[in-house]
Order: sequence, then structure tokens, then C-alpha cells
Amino acid sequence: MPPTAADPAPSPGTRSDLAPPTTPRPSPWLRLLLQEDLNFLLTNRIPRRFATRCMGWFSKLPTGPLTRVTIALWRQFAPDLDLSESRHQRFRSLHDCFVRELRPGVRPIHPDPAVLTSPCDAILGAHGTARGREVFQAKGFPYTLDELFGDPELVARYQGGSFATLRLKSSFYHRFHAPADGRIDRVVYLAGDTWNVNPIALARIERLFCRNERAVVELHLPGGGSLALVAVAAILVASIRLHCLPFPLHLRYRGPNVIPCAATVHKGEELGWFEHGSTILLFATPGLDFVPGLQAGQRLRMGEPLLRRPAAAAVPPSPTRTLETA
Repeated sequence: MPPTAADPAPSPGTRSDLAPPTTPRPSPWLRLLLQEDLNFLLTNRIPRRFATRCMGWFSKLPTGPLTRVTIALWRQFAPDLDLSESRHQRFRSLHDCFVRELRPGVRPIHPDPAVLTSPCDAILGAHGTARGREVFQAKGFPYTLDELFGDPELVARYQGGSFATLRLKSSFYHRFHAPADGRIDRVVYLAGDTWNVNPIALARIERLFCRNERAVVELHLPGGGSLALVAVAAILVASIRLHCLPFPLHLRYRGPNVIPCAATVHKGEELGWFEHGSTILLFATPGLDFVPGLQAGQRLRMGEPLLRRPAAAAVPPSPTRTLETA
């Protein structure tokens, strides 16, 4: 499958991140702020690391009534923010709303063991087959696996395999999950910047994913093959939490870069969360192919089909799962 550009207009009948007809439209002044040039200026031409640390501090303040006001203001910038599936409807802080859990059962996990599911709620962006070691963040903007992974072993494993860009908007559910049963032996952390990773920035800044803070979580699959989930942090709250590690990965983390761990996970099990909207880059070893019908701009929900194993590589089924929270 050739690489495709991120977020073109979806075809008729394809789900997208367009707000439903009942969703309020932004006010005229807000539409001005969302224009491409001004949006790029406001979200990328500011002291990003300072703004990120300030927002991280503010978002965790247990502000009570002010939290409700802040969430209402957030809705003005993200009219598709939907908290109806949230496990809780009241939040002590803006951070609690960012990292909200969902009610059990609202994200069914596809039960076919040959199907690997989307790890998160996301907009599908550039995806396809790597041209050797080269993949695309957007049309005309390639980057290499060498730059992204910073690890020759990972590069060798995923060159020529499938890749997908999964963009989590700030309004989305921010937790991500295992696409299949597997084993995690280590996490590779790469420090970096906190550029915005929205489509405007992806179309203007070369090798953007290779510049930002990111964590590579590799999942070894039973029966062979593996996946690499690259959690790319972004501006405002650049912090990644993984259940397999006892500490957060954020701008103050100083190493080591390769963090050993030993975790066995099941399909649909929560792996961790972002503390703001960002992106997961998913890479699969050759032989794991996309399910038919996927299109850039399509909205995926966690647990929906994304990749499929060859028929000969099927593994015994796991118990049927839905999203469960602690």
C-alpha cells in the first residue's frame, strides 16, 4: 500500500473527525484563531518547553469550580469534546479530564486473534509500507527509521514493514492499549522538543516526529512478528506514562535511554496514557498487513481492526475483551 497524506478530506460514508451536525460551531473570533497561519504561529512560535511546563503545572491544580470553567473554555477550541463515555463526570483538575478513563464496555475489542486492533482512539494519517527505511509524516515529508528509533536493531526489524500514523486530538480519550497479546522487554526513550503535531505542523516541519520527545514500546507477538508503538509527545503537557515503568517519561527525565522491563500484556489491555493529545506511530514487521478499506482521515476507535496476520500465522484466541478500567 503506498503512503498516503495525513488528514485529507474523507470520502462519503467514511467516519472522520468532523463534528456531528449537533455540535456547536466555533465562534467567528475562534475560527480566526484556527486559521492555518495563525494556528501555526501560536502553537509553534512560542517558548514551547516553558509553555509545556507551565501547562503541566496548571493542569494539575485541583481548582474545583475553575476546572469546570476551564473545561467549558476548552470546548470552545475543541467542540467535539465528548465526556458522555467517561467513567466520571466530575473532575478535580484539568489533568484529570485529559487522562479520563472510559466506562467499561464502551470500546469492544475485536475478538479475532488474527486481527491486530487500533491501540487508541485516533485519526488515521499517513500509512502504508515503508520504502526500506523511509516512511512519511505527510505527503512530500519523509523521515527515516534511523532518525526515529535511534536503534539499529529496531531499524532492521521494521524496514519494509507496515506503518500507520495515529493522531490523538486533544479532545480524544488519551489512553492507549495493546493491539494484541504480547511481551514487552524494554522501552526506548528519546528526549526531544515539544512541537505541535497537528496536520498544519506536519505539512510544514520536516522530520517532525524525529524532533519530539518520544518513547518506543515494542510488543513481541506470540507465533512471531512484532509491533513498535512510538508514543510521540507534543506541546503543553509532554508527558508519557507507561504501566510497565514505575516513573513518568517527560522533559525532566535524564535517562537511561534504554529501559529494561518485563511485562506480558493481553489484547486490549491498557499500556499507558498521554497527558495531552499527541500521536502514536505504529510499525509492524513485514507480513502484518492492513485490513482492507482503511483511508487517511478516517476516525478509528480503540479496539477496532487495523492489521491482520497471515492465515498461516493465526494464534489461539484470547478471551473476548472490552475496555476495562481499574
